[in-house]
Amino acid sequence: MNLAILLGGILLWFIAGCVASYYARKWVGKGMAEYFIANRRIGGLVSAMTYSATTYSAFMMVGLVGLTYKTGVTSLGFELTYLMATVFLLTLFAPRFWIAGKKYGYITPSELLSDRYENKWVGAIAAILSLVMLIPYASVQLMGMGYLIEALSGGALPFVVGSAIAAVISFIYSWWAGMRSVAWTDTIQAFIMLIASLILLGFVLTVFFPQGFISTVETETPKLLTVTWPFSLFIGLALPWAFFALTNPQVAQRLYIPKDVRSMKHMILGFSIFGFIYTIITTLLGFAAANIIPGLKVADKAMPMLLTKVPDILAIAVLVGILAAAVSTLNSIILTLSSMFARDVIKALKPEIDEDKELLSGKLLIPVITLICFAFAQFKFGLIAILSAMASGGLLMMLPAILGAFFWKRGTAAGAISSMAIGGIVVGAMYILKLKPLGQWPTIWGIILAAVIFIGVSLATTPPKKASEFVEYVNKTVRDLF
Repeated sequence: MNLAILLGGILLWFIAGCVASYYARKWVGKGMAEYFIANRRIGGLVSAMTYSATTYSAFMMVGLVGLTYKTGVTSLGFELTYLMATVFLLTLFAPRFWIAGKKYGYITPSELLSDRYENKWVGAIAAILSLVMLIPYASVQLMGMGYLIEALSGGALPFVVGSAIAAVISFIYSWWAGMRSVAWTDTIQAFIMLIASLILLGFVLTVFFPQGFISTVETETPKLLTVTWPFSLFIGLALPWAFFALTNPQVAQRLYIPKDVRSMKHMILGFSIFGFIYTIITTLLGFAAANIIPGLKVADKAMPMLLTKVPDILAIAVLVGILAAAVSTLNSIILTLSSMFARDVIKALKPEIDEDKELLSGKLLIPVITLICFAFAQFKFGLIAILSAMASGGLLMMLPAILGAFFWKRGTAAGAISSMAIGGIVVGAMYILKLKPLGQWPTIWGIILAAVIFIGVSLATTPPKKASEFVEYVNKTVRDLF
């Protein structure tokens, strides 16, 4: 692709995002709630699009396409498992997060845990675990863009430059106007993602499969239509993905932002429709790439190589769509992590800090976290899809504490802290050492251990006084409103 066209397309998209961020900044008031959750005043369409864009990242158009290229139809089952589980969990938990956030003034998901368990270190441990596990997932976004820009520029812009472009744009969108900027740019980016991928799929099916897509796949790559994953692999990857909506703070924080019940319902419905369409598109593109450009040693390069086979104008449109997906996820992670560290870690260490200094510390963390993600991306660890699932596997260790917060009055701070800390350390160590006892992935052993620790330690310690009030208020209000 001509380098001027490539850079021009990226620049036009960046300018459009900057315009949205500029107008978003005019609406920004003072305080942590305004900067990090847009003061809980986001409407249904924008809520749905920012949730979708944050969830469906470079993992889809690069990672899932690559995973489908390599393993076939099982990848579709893997991603649909995530989608169905997420819709179910949103239906059950989105009202509870939203109600608790409005009642108690929460800004971060970990702050909810601190308050419910009446211990500031519960939120601090959750924030630290999130940072450790989300850095690899955030770096995935930069890896996807690095691969794409390098391939489409013919090597003129190497991996490090491509990933740097995504990091800089993400930092600007996050810093400029906080959540309102991110939500507005996400809305633009979600539509770009969907429209560009639909056009690409239509072009690929029409031009490269004149004899019919299904018949070609059945004839040329029949192995891709066979389930090849061992059950242990499927569960090991799918389980953390299934609880993504609860355990990944960048999406859980978005459950605070709808302005009313109607907006929340529209958010869930809009995400469901977007997610199903986008999942089908990306897996079909994976099958197509396996037939058009077989034999790639690095499956994550399937989409970049596919884009070298289409007209430049279409390739740049898709590139911008994938860049939009990567940036929307990355700036959401950066914004959430910075808010969690300011609210849940720094405030745990310095309870007397005022809100202005708390906000300033959160904003100052944005460039720091961006640089850490960029540095980590340069190592190019593993398949993007696998790396993403591993990161979610570590975050899954927060699940017992989250479920207990809403449904088990007996759950205690000691149980929450020990389950997250020990579970996270064990899962991280097992992944690093590549241990799979009895053939089961670290995630399986980790969540069993975390659940047993949470229940056992909670039963042996005294529950907080607020537990009954919190659980009864939230669940009664859900019944009344829904």
